[in-house]
Amino acid sequence: MPNHQLPHFIKSYRHSYITLLIAFLLLFCPTLKAQDIPEDFKEKVRDLIKDAPKSYGELDTALKRSKRDTTLLTYFLEEAKSNNYLEGQTYALNQLGTAFRNLSQLEKAIILHEKGLAIAEEIESTDFKILSLNMLGVVYRRKDAIQTALGYNQQALEIAETVSNKSKHVKRSINVALNSIGNLYQTLGQYDLAISQFKRALELERELSNKLGLAINNQNIGDCYEQKGELEEALQYYRKSLAYNEDINSDYGRVICKNSIARIYTKQGMPNAALVIFEPLQKQALKIGDNFISSSVFINTGHAQTSIGEYQKAKKNISYGLELAEESNMPALIIAAKRFLSSLAEKTGNYKEALKYQKEAESFENTIVNQRNLNYISEITLQYDNEKKNSEIASLAQENELSKIRLRKNQTTILVAALTLGLIGTMLFIMYRKYHSDNEKKVLSLEQNMLRSQMNPHFLFNSLNSIKLYIINNDKKNAVHYLNKFSKLVRRILEGSSLKEISLAEEIETAELYLNIENIRFSEEIKFEIDVAKEIDSQQVKIPSLVLQPFLENAIWHGLSSKEGEKRIWLNVYNYDKYHIAIDVIDNGVGRNASEKIKENRVLKRKSVGIDITTERLANFSKDYENDFEVAIEDLKDETGAAAGTKITLKIPTI
Repeated sequence: MPNHQLPHFIKSYRHSYITLLIAFLLLFCPTLKAQDIPEDFKEKVRDLIKDAPKSYGELDTALKRSKRDTTLLTYFLEEAKSNNYLEGQTYALNQLGTAFRNLSQLEKAIILHEKGLAIAEEIESTDFKILSLNMLGVVYRRKDAIQTALGYNQQALEIAETVSNKSKHVKRSINVALNSIGNLYQTLGQYDLAISQFKRALELERELSNKLGLAINNQNIGDCYEQKGELEEALQYYRKSLAYNEDINSDYGRVICKNSIARIYTKQGMPNAALVIFEPLQKQALKIGDNFISSSVFINTGHAQTSIGEYQKAKKNISYGLELAEESNMPALIIAAKRFLSSLAEKTGNYKEALKYQKEAESFENTIVNQRNLNYISEITLQYDNEKKNSEIASLAQENELSKIRLRKNQTTILVAALTLGLIGTMLFIMYRKYHSDNEKKVLSLEQNMLRSQMNPHFLFNSLNSIKLYIINNDKKNAVHYLNKFSKLVRRILEGSSLKEISLAEEIETAELYLNIENIRFSEEIKFEIDVAKEIDSQQVKIPSLVLQPFLENAIWHGLSSKEGEKRIWLNVYNYDKYHIAIDVIDNGVGRNASEKIKENRVLKRKSVGIDITTERLANFSKDYENDFEVAIEDLKDETGAAAGTKITLKIPTI
């Protein structure tokens, strides 16, 4: 949340925290005593405060050699505060925030950047507002808070692009924003979109002859190609980045590039060549003091050592890298470390430990994916509600203006109409605010309720990606249409997930909505039919909530997704006997045997647990009835004996 939206008591707390933090450093850290500050720096600070430059460029030029020295920056911040030099304060706060970020102390960095943003807004400084927003985006990206980070960077980009006479700093800020947005696309696995952002930033950095920016963007493009599996392409960009870092003599950049190059060597089956780079790199990474870099170097070193059979060294290095990653809460590195430890344990014959690390990695990854999806749902829903509210207000304003024109001849009528419209408008606004408040409460409880849902997180993630791509492509009609269906389905899931049972009619409607959404993503190729026997009262019959979705999902993704030609699903509901109803889910897909072969050939294998969970829920549901349930799976054959699809029959007790 931006600082200007924080409640007053939180603002006060954070401002006080900064004051106490700086006071502690000044009182108890010997390096911060005034007598230890060089006289030439004190004189420079006095001159700066006297001249009081307003722009970031002027301040950065004057303090360029000192801006990575937290001792000198803290002294400058205190002097700027004593003389109420606000531009100096926001500059120092943002530079200190960057220093804390590079030490992986992300919460402290956020507090400092938010304080810098608050001052920038107070003095209405575009330069420092853009700087603070971009830096907040970078820190939140480190925390894996993707939507929050994207909000900050997009806001910085929008402000920077509206500046008419762009300074060098504003142009650099545009590149920082583009780079950060590219990193966020990369985190989401949208590598081609990320590369396009990085290449756009690369061109702008060439125009500015900024070698640091060229190094960073070449490194990021290499990362994307590596994730895509295009290792030679990645290696070329990593080497370009290293050349720029050598040119500007950046130890930080050199370590990052060499770590990436050595990692590629390991993937290309050259672990010995990788270790020649990795082993001296460990001391250099620790010297820099950034846990993100150090953790990555140690984990990658252990991976290379595993490849050549140095298992004891490998375990020591990966475990240390994991410890650093957990200390600074870096999810991607935690997952990588646990996967490498699992592989190491498997190679040493410790299969129990290998399974343990693999499960921990999968659990951690699923938690992150679920959290990320929930954040997206919350923020997209809120954004949609806000746009809807603005549209309604605009519509009401237009209607009010037309009413004034029509009633201009009769002043009394105008007055009465205006009062009436005002009263109605007030009532509508109050009702809308109540609805909006209730909706926000539902959104806040979304995470808790969603954990009980049986929906596959990949479905949510892919649906959100589809919405996002519609928005990126400016296809507003399809985006709104898709979002309407998706939000309605999410609402049904949330309502149903807290109930043990719902009516058959509600479950059928939810299933139909799910099929409609999946069919949109299949370009309407799937034909589905739902048939409920006339003698069944679907409003009275109760079944477990959300029981059909896992079977429909299996039919689509395992039966129909790989099938050429006509794709069909039948959902039939009928009385099995006087104690049960039966629900058939039938597809004309490739069949279970073919599906298993396709699944085995996939690089990424998804383990589906939805049917197992549903079976357990049916068992629990049946405890309240005199009769048991049954789930039967039948492989369908055509007249030649070839696979013709799958039929799943659910026998659910009603008495």
